[in-house]
Amino acid sequence: MLDLGRLRALHAVATHGSVGAAATALNCTPSAVSQQIAKLERETRTTLLERRGRGVALTDAAHLLAGTARQVLALVEHAEVALEEQRGEAVGQLRVGAFPTAARGLLPAALEALSRDHPRLDVRAVELDPPDGLDAVARGELDLAVTHDWVNAPLPVPEPVSRTRLGEDVADVLLPASHPLADRAAVTPEDLAGERWICQPEGTICHDWLVNTFRSAGREPDLAHRVAEYETQLALLTRGIGVALLPRLGRSALPGTVRAVPFVPTPTRRVFAVWRTRAGRRPAVTAALTALRACWEQRDTA
Repeated sequence: MLDLGRLRALHAVATHGSVGAAATALNCTPSAVSQQIAKLERETRTTLLERRGRGVALTDAAHLLAGTARQVLALVEHAEVALEEQRGEAVGQLRVGAFPTAARGLLPAALEALSRDHPRLDVRAVELDPPDGLDAVARGELDLAVTHDWVNAPLPVPEPVSRTRLGEDVADVLLPASHPLADRAAVTPEDLAGERWICQPEGTICHDWLVNTFRSAGREPDLAHRVAEYETQLALLTRGIGVALLPRLGRSALPGTVRAVPFVPTPTRRVFAVWRTRAGRRPAVTAALTALRACWEQRDTA
């Protein structure tokens, strides 16, 4: 009989393309994945991985077995969901992901509520950018994730995933207190023409929103500093360097040297919880959704 853990290892290598990436997804070492694959090769008397340069490639037999493994793992998940649903209690392990500001401004309260109300639920959390969190849910590496997109930069949702909107998160323009526009009631792209922006790196949803918004106004923003961490952006602002766009969710109190000014058009992120559709009946998933919705309503938006 084929061992489920070994099939899971092969499926992870097939999905992620390397032993190292599979190990990261499975939260184990590359050596452990390699050992599982080696045991599966002995078990099936078939070569499953071949050396290709510094990496490995799946053989034809491995691709065939990986397809079967995907089906088996789906059936196992279906059985686990059915059993948990029958018990009607949120138990077992729940793997949750959230983008950085949600991990800071929403997830701690939700995890506290789950720990208090469902003591037999073992929640494991990881911080991931929205596209990565969505992909991890679709691949079965996470049970649920909190993601976001912007109205003019929507995030496609793959077919095996369901989602519910938690709400909307507004972003403000942050300016050094000494900036001539710092005391304005609101600012527009025209007001900020020629400013040097501190922004997220290229390819991120926040970066794309900023560029698309200015281009729709017929202007090109000067992206002088590309910084992933909002706290680092804030550190630059306290020194009078540049201007930035920061969401309110998870934003710490601003120092006196920085001002938040509303931006027109209002930058609005849509915040979602996503999960695999076939796991939506799990009491653990429904409990997490309930906690996230409640904590969203109670979040600090100052």
